[in-house]
Amino acid sequence: MKLLEENKEYWTSRTMGYSKVNEEELSTEQKNKWLSVLTSHFPGKKENIKVLDMGTGPGFFAIILAQAGFNVTAVDCTASMLERAKMNAGACKDRISWVLSDAHKTDLKEETYDAVVSRNLTWNLEKPELAYKEWLRLLKKGGILLNFDANWYQYLFDETKRQEYEKDRKRVEEMHFQDHYTCTDIDRMEAIAKKLPLSRKQRPEWDVSVLKRYKISSVTTDVHVWKQVWSEEEKANYGSTPMFSVLAVK
Repeated sequence: MKLLEENKEYWTSRTMGYSKVNEEELSTEQKNKWLSVLTSHFPGKKENIKVLDMGTGPGFFAIILAQAGFNVTAVDCTASMLERAKMNAGACKDRISWVLSDAHKTDLKEETYDAVVSRNLTWNLEKPELAYKEWLRLLKKGGILLNFDANWYQYLFDETKRQEYEKDRKRVEEMHFQDHYTCTDIDRMEAIAKKLPLSRKQRPEWDVSVLKRYKISSVTTDVHVWKQVWSEEEKANYGSTPMFSVLAVK
C-alpha cells in the first residue's frame, strides 16, 4: 500500500477521536488563545484576508477563523475528516469553502491567499518539501505561511527522546490526564511514522533550510509558542515534544 493511502486509512479511522479533541478546544479558552496567535501575524484587515487552512482535519482552524469573519478555505485529504469538520462548523459551515485534496498538490489557483495556515500536518507528509513549495505557490506576494508542528515520533530514532517520552507517559498518569498516545492505535501510527522523513529530522531547523530555497522575503520561528496555546493536559502529554511555529513571508 502506498504511504499516502496508508495514512488516509489511519486518519479515517481516527476521525471521531480526533474530532472530539477539536470539539473540546472549540468549547474552551484555547479557541481564543489560538485565534489571537494566528491573527497577530495576518496582513491587513480581516474582511480583506483570504485564509487557506491546509490539513484542516475536523476543522478547528477553519472554524475559529470563519467565526471571526475571515474568508476561509479548508483543505484535507480525508473525506471523513471534512464531513466531520462541516458538522463541527455548525452555523458557519457555508461560510467555509471545503476542498478534498492532497496537501502536496492542489488544483487551487496560484497567488490566491493572504495566509496559509497549518497545524500538526507537515510531520505526517511523505514529501513535505513539495508541500511547502505548493503552499507558497498559493500565496499572494506579501502573504504569510504560518505552520505549527513538533518533532512528533522522534523518540522512535533517539534514545534520549524515548526516555523523555516515557517520562511524559508517567507524568500524565500521575496527573490523572488522558494519555493522548496510548488512547490511540499507537502501534499503527508508529509504523507509519517510521516511514515518514520528518520523524528523523531536527525541526524547525529543517523547515527554515527548506523554505529558504524558495522565493520568500523572510522566515522566522517561535519555539515557545506551545506555552501560549497548549492546555495543561497537552503540556503534560507532550512535554518532550514542544510545538513550534514557522512563519514565512512570500
